[in-house]
Amino acid sequence: MALIRIMFASLLLLSIVPQKSDAEYEQWCIADEQTPEDDLHAAMDWACKEGGANCTMIQENNPCFNPNTTKDHASFVFNNYFQKFKNIGGSCYFGGAAFITELDPSHDSCHYDYTPYV
Repeated sequence: MALIRIMFASLLLLSIVPQKSDAEYEQWCIADEQTPEDDLHAAMDWACKEGGANCTMIQENNPCFNPNTTKDHASFVFNNYFQKFKNIGGSCYFGGAAFITELDPSHDSCHYDYTPYV
């Protein structure tokens, strides 16, 4: 009888806890580590120039300069672009050089922005 009560209480709790829809999960855009460095550089250059991403945080003496790798810099830039423009049609594609993750890539003093979908 106690087992039935526990099961009933568990089911009741699950039914009243709101579930997140797909649009409510936090998502970040990061570089695919299998992408060649030249392709990451090209995508990052586009995002920083024509794309309108804020790339100051990956410059020397700024919080996201380290680790000083192409992959890490590209991840920060791709995410900055994606968060700024995802609600108006921007994507996390970058010619196949990036993908979506639900794990916050922020580290140390380097904070990756997150903007909810509207």
